[in-house]
Amino acid sequence: MFFSKKMKLGDKELVLESGKMARQANGAAVVKYGDNMLLVTVCGNKEPAVGYDFFPLTVEYREKMYASGKIPGGFIKREARPSNNEILSARIIDRPIRPLFPEGFKNEVQVICNVLSSEGNMMMDTFGIIGTSLAVNLSDIPFSEPVAGIRIGRLDGELIANPTTDQMKKCDIELVLSGGKGFISMVEGESKEISETELLEAVEFGQKIIDDICDFQAKIIKEFGKKKFEFDIPEIPDDIKKKVVKLSKKQIEKFTKIKIKEERNEARRILYAEVDEALAEEFPDQKKIFHEIMHDLEKDIVRASIIKSKKRIDGRKPDEIRQITCELDVLPRVHGSALFTRGETQSLGVCTLGGDSDSQMVENIYQKEDEKFYLHYNFPPFSVGEVKRIMGVSRREIGHGHLAERSFYPVIPNEEEFPYTIRLVSEILESNGSSSMASVCSNSLAMMAAGVPIKKQVSGIAMGLIKEGDDVVILSDILGDEDHLGDMDFKVTGTMDGICAYQMDIKIQGISIEIMKSALIQAKAGREHILGIMNDTIKDSRENLSEHAPRILNYNVPKDEVALLIGPGGKTIKGIIAEFDVKVDINDDGLVKILSDGENGERALEYIKKMFAKPEKDMIYDAVVKSVKPFGAFVEILPRQEGLVHVSEIAIERVNNIDDYIKVGDVIRVKYLGKDKEGRIKLARKELLLEEKKKNEK
Repeated sequence: MFFSKKMKLGDKELVLESGKMARQANGAAVVKYGDNMLLVTVCGNKEPAVGYDFFPLTVEYREKMYASGKIPGGFIKREARPSNNEILSARIIDRPIRPLFPEGFKNEVQVICNVLSSEGNMMMDTFGIIGTSLAVNLSDIPFSEPVAGIRIGRLDGELIANPTTDQMKKCDIELVLSGGKGFISMVEGESKEISETELLEAVEFGQKIIDDICDFQAKIIKEFGKKKFEFDIPEIPDDIKKKVVKLSKKQIEKFTKIKIKEERNEARRILYAEVDEALAEEFPDQKKIFHEIMHDLEKDIVRASIIKSKKRIDGRKPDEIRQITCELDVLPRVHGSALFTRGETQSLGVCTLGGDSDSQMVENIYQKEDEKFYLHYNFPPFSVGEVKRIMGVSRREIGHGHLAERSFYPVIPNEEEFPYTIRLVSEILESNGSSSMASVCSNSLAMMAAGVPIKKQVSGIAMGLIKEGDDVVILSDILGDEDHLGDMDFKVTGTMDGICAYQMDIKIQGISIEIMKSALIQAKAGREHILGIMNDTIKDSRENLSEHAPRILNYNVPKDEVALLIGPGGKTIKGIIAEFDVKVDINDDGLVKILSDGENGERALEYIKKMFAKPEKDMIYDAVVKSVKPFGAFVEILPRQEGLVHVSEIAIERVNNIDDYIKVGDVIRVKYLGKDKEGRIKLARKELLLEEKKKNEK
């Protein structure tokens, strides 16, 4: 049955529809906001997935280029693999809806969001959260309650909902908030060194809007929602559970107190193997059940220890940070490097400087521009002691890299101050919790080591949560196991002066603003502690760039002569690049940037200056003979500027054969006399030869 419902949201109407498109999906919803239109479908299998020990949910988000009247670039004129922006949007939709499926539900579910129409000035990811919530709640797939997402900006001190892309560039807060009626389930965004209070104000502003959208959905779901299909959660027989607990409980209590991750993992592996062997004959082919029981038992033991004794796996107090070390210049030939180690998490940060041609082209339905600052995050399997095939870049790597990258937006220099493209790379060498926050720290150090004039250091910290009823413990600098067994992963980055970026994921239904406030206060103390150690290593950027970094020399050529520098088919500029071994970037306005590692840049710059230099009357030039004719020789006095030395000017005496005096490639001194009526360069040589002869006679 088709329906179309609307509510006022900001300065436009939010329209939710279903029943017309994608009717064979379990659930489908169309979200409209102005001329923006998004189709969300959800499909779920009625039978549990075989071989999965987790909920197999996949979310795909696609922005069709036709949505904004564009044709995809490149040779193949169709949408290919998802862009980074689409992957990040899919993650934003996935994170708030995943915890709201029933516990133990293992049926495969797929959500597909397609942007079908776009004004080109508004991000649609938060509308994807609304559409997904409505689609799955309308479907027969089990789900708890409606959720919604909203993007909040602060422009000129005023909080606004759903800012346009142009407005976002001017905002000092960009917050993506998701949650349900009365609770928060996800936070993500960036800001320009704001306080904890300012961030909470934005969250409270967004929470009210989310409540209204959830109420709007609830009315629709009550009228049009399907009956949910039933599913079975296999029950673990009591006799198996009792025997596994009896065999493993004391050992789990012991290894959850082992501080070293590798040793703890080995103790766990040995216990699992012993239990498998002890019960194999009595309960054949039940290893997965044994492991599930022990996993849940370990979770209960760890959480109970933290709640009751405030004692963590590695013995730390809830607000205690692991030991930190910072090292600079660990890679001798790169432009800037730093090794940041926090406990058993280690990031190697590397800063590389380049020119305009090294910028990253970004093209989507909203924009087409070059990014001159970007960060790449690599998470190899050896960082967690695993053997795994290395494929392409994972969604996790893209997400963690993006969070670390946006942490630096408030502190990196503008192009006028520092005209380089900056590429940062985080190589995760060890991981036991919060490698993305270690990436922020290592790359902040690496930029300062490279001489990039960033305004101040940026650090990051990951906060965790254990919540049992009314008992709540917030954890600073969480371990991997605390992330896995806990209820929250809340990452906060910033400087001594305020917050730069944030990302919060919740594994339970949601949290209150009060819990978030406590986490932010505790995070601030941890962030400042880490910054203190980083500042002890290097407080300000080095005055000089690394000796291995390229130098940029700028020169402006007349705008109408840019084509002359480039040459036909790029021949001229390619020749300069090859001859002087430099990089040359040319802007449409005539700004030329030359990148080089040594004196080659100066030589290339001098050559380009000569190309556009204007010859001065009576100036003497060392000219290169380009060709010889019976009536004279054509010589080049400056690049691209040739003139004729008439046969009568070749020598003092009468010349019958020019080849007897000069040849192609010779360098001769000539005097520039100006141009004739037809604009041809006039050159003299005889006068110079006579002067030279007189000097020699003396």
